[in-house]
Amino acid sequence: MYRETGIDLAELIKTLSKWWRWIFGVTAACAAVAVVVSLLLPVYYKAETRVLPPQEKGSLASQLMGQYGGLIALAGGTAGIKSPGELYVEMLKSRTVLDRMIDRFELMKTYKVKYREDARKDLRNLLTVREQRKSGVIVLTVEDRDPKHAADMANTFVEELKSLASGLAVSEAGLRRMFFEEQIRSTKESLARTEEEMKGFQLRTGAFQIDAQAKAVIEGIAQLRARIAAKEVEAKVLRSFATAQNPDLQRVEAEIQALRAESERIESGKGRGFDPLMSSQRVPEMGTEYLRKLRQLKYNETLYELLVKQYELARLDEARSAVVIQVIDRAVPPDRKSRPKRTLIVLMTTATGFILSLVVILLRERPWTRSEKPSREGSRQA
Repeated sequence: MYRETGIDLAELIKTLSKWWRWIFGVTAACAAVAVVVSLLLPVYYKAETRVLPPQEKGSLASQLMGQYGGLIALAGGTAGIKSPGELYVEMLKSRTVLDRMIDRFELMKTYKVKYREDARKDLRNLLTVREQRKSGVIVLTVEDRDPKHAADMANTFVEELKSLASGLAVSEAGLRRMFFEEQIRSTKESLARTEEEMKGFQLRTGAFQIDAQAKAVIEGIAQLRARIAAKEVEAKVLRSFATAQNPDLQRVEAEIQALRAESERIESGKGRGFDPLMSSQRVPEMGTEYLRKLRQLKYNETLYELLVKQYELARLDEARSAVVIQVIDRAVPPDRKSRPKRTLIVLMTTATGFILSLVVILLRERPWTRSEKPSREGSRQA
C-alpha cells in the first residue's frame, strides 16, 4: 500500500513538461473559441438620460403617495414605494409606458416576437431605471443595437413619463372640478326654485316679519347644514380617488361630525351664541311655512357660495396640475459599445481553459510523492 506524503516539485515540473503541448493546445483552443463567440455576439450600445422629478411640496408624486398610500397600482403595482422618486421609477417601468414605447418604435418587429408580453420582457431587460438617493435624480439607460435608436428611446421614455404624470394630475384635478361643477348646477337650480317659492309665498300672504333673534337661529341652522352638505360633497370627491386612510379625507370626515354635533345642539336649544328659547322647537309658533322656506333659502344660498369657492379652488388646482419634470442630460448616441466585453470574455475563457487543463493533467498523473508501507520483515528487525 502507499500513503500520500506531499507534492514532489520535481515530479510536478516533469509532468507539466511532458504535457505542455496539450495544455497549450487546450488553452489556445479556448481562446480561439472565445474570440469567435465574442465576435458573433450582437453589439449593444447604452444611451443614458438624467431627469429631475418634481421636488416641491404638493407635487403629483407627493399627492399620489398621500392619497393612495401603498395601494397605487400602475399596471403591475408599486407596492413598497418609499419616496416620490421611486414612484416615478415605477411609472417608467409600468405597462402603460412600455406599451406606448412598443407601439411608437414597433418593437415587436424589432425584437421579432409574436406576443406583446414577450416584447415587454425584452424591453425591461434592456431598460435600467434607478434613483440616486442623495440627489433624487433619476437615471434611465436603454440598450439597443443601434446607438441612435438607443438615444431616441431613452428620450422618448422621458416624454412618455411626462405624458403619464401630467395625465394623472389633470385627471385628479379635473375630476374634482367636474364634480363641483355638477353640484353647483344642481344647487343653483334648487336655489332658484326656493327663491321662487319664497316670492310666491310673500305675494300670497303678504310681508311676514319675524324678530331678529329668530331669524338668526334659522340662518345659523341653515348655514350649518349647508356647510355640512359642502363638506359631504368634498368628502365624496376625496373618496373617488383616495383610501379611507387618507389624512385629508379623515380631516373632512372629522369636520362633518363636528358640524353635525353643533347643528344638533343648536336645534335642541343648546348651541352657544343662541337663546335656548329661540330653538327650532318653537319654530312652529312663528309661522311654520315661512320659516321652513326661509331656512331652505338660506341653506341653498350658503351651500351655493361654499360650492363656488370649492369649484374655484379646483379650477386653480387643475391649472397648476402640470407636472414639471426637468431633463438634466438628454440622451445622445453613445460612441462606445456597452457589450459584449470582448477582451474580458477572451481573457476569462482563456484563463478557465488553462486552469481546467492543469486540473485534468494533475488528476491523471498524480505527481505527488508516495512512500511504500514498511514491510513486515523491516518491522520485525526494528
